Amino acid sequence: MMNNPGWPATLVHDRVSLRPYQRSDATEWSAVRVRNEGWLAHWEPVSGVAWQESNSPSAFRLLLRDLRKSAKTGITWPFAICFDGKIVGGMTVGNIVRRAFCSAHVGYWIDEGVAGRGIMPTALALVCDHAFTTGQLHRIEVNIQPHNTPSRRVVEKLGFREEAQFKSYLYINGEWRDHVGYAMTVEDVTDGGVLARYLKRRTQAA
Repeated sequence: MMNNPGWPATLVHDRVSLRPYQRSDATEWSAVRVRNEGWLAHWEPVSGVAWQESNSPSAFRLLLRDLRKSAKTGITWPFAICFDGKIVGGMTVGNIVRRAFCSAHVGYWIDEGVAGRGIMPTALALVCDHAFTTGQLHRIEVNIQPHNTPSRRVVEKLGFREEAQFKSYLYINGEWRDHVGYAMTVEDVTDGGVLARYLKRRTQAA
């Protein structure tokens, strides 16, 4: 899109891929989300309705409409995360600001059944590399609740810097929650890309 460089896009490495959501994803997306209520609900904003209702196929179609509208105006890249072609999570590059700032925030979630298998670091690395090249962004931020250890491990594996402590930052699961701010800029990527660096470190640690 002219006013949204880098979107739409499909990003792939091995068995992990990211692509724009489609209307036909409604049933599959809903099944994954409903199955993972216990894993996801305490990390996400409260919608005011029951989890099953807010993650139903009809709720997905409303969400998709809003995401597509945001993407069209250039402020969002909404990706489905797939493993072997099946939806296992989501990643949204949001709050995209151009001109002098050229920055965005990234949020993500993943199916508990595939967590810890390197899917999320791979997905985030793919998005960062895309953002810093085709997407023409300079800075990526990820804000995480302090006790969300798995999510913090993801960004730390990729070389994000811990930069800030945000008090009462987001209203999550009925409370205003503190968050830790992580960031990476294009100048931090000097060795072939975020994904290449992650894969190299993973191989060395094996």
